[in-house]
Amino acid sequence: MGSTKPEKKEKKDKKRSEADGVTKVKKDKKEKKDKKDKLKTVVSAVIEDQLQADSTASVTVVKDGEAKVAKVLVPVVGALVPFAKPLADEKATKKVMKTVRKAAKHKTLKRGVKEVVKSLRKSPASGPGNTSFPGVVVLAGDISPMDVISHIPVLCEDVNVPYIFVTSRAELGAAGSTKRPTSVVMVTEKQAKSKKDGKDDKIDEEEVEDFAEAYKDLVKLVEKESKHQLKFT
Repeated sequence: MGSTKPEKKEKKDKKRSEADGVTKVKKDKKEKKDKKDKLKTVVSAVIEDQLQADSTASVTVVKDGEAKVAKVLVPVVGALVPFAKPLADEKATKKVMKTVRKAAKHKTLKRGVKEVVKSLRKSPASGPGNTSFPGVVVLAGDISPMDVISHIPVLCEDVNVPYIFVTSRAELGAAGSTKRPTSVVMVTEKQAKSKKDGKDDKIDEEEVEDFAEAYKDLVKLVEKESKHQLKFT
């Protein structure tokens, strides 16, 4: 009998709250969890779709008189460092990468921060009249943390070495015949002597002439880009 009063009071409070329109509906914990999981799934799907859109491009291919649309993978480029100047545009990047590939084949390419910095420090005395620089430096602009390469442009300027930035470290690594992304390379004019016998590796004369021409074109391209972008900074 003693338990009837609290029950009656509970029913009265319930009726009063319903009459006042302030009834609180308790949500089931499982329902909340399901909604949360569903939201996570939707967000993940949207992000994945965006990444797919960023990393693929549609290309129209004509085969046997019929036009077909094919999707090709495009390397995703990360955020560029704020000092990525001069930065090669699409056309200039193709020329730079072509020369880097030739340098890798010709064995006149230095890869990585350690090798490039070592060459820069061994370079002749600095000054605007210094034309006897060891090579052309190509840096990747999508490096993180930026401290990895932030000192290299300064070193290049100290010894009057031309340098240029490209947008993708993965593309730079591939051009330099390495499986890993590369932060910086140096295209040198002359082949380094081998440690074993102190002699240069023998390469066909036509290839030597072809590379010499490509190297000169690279120097002109980088110097032109530097002058052009300095006008707008």
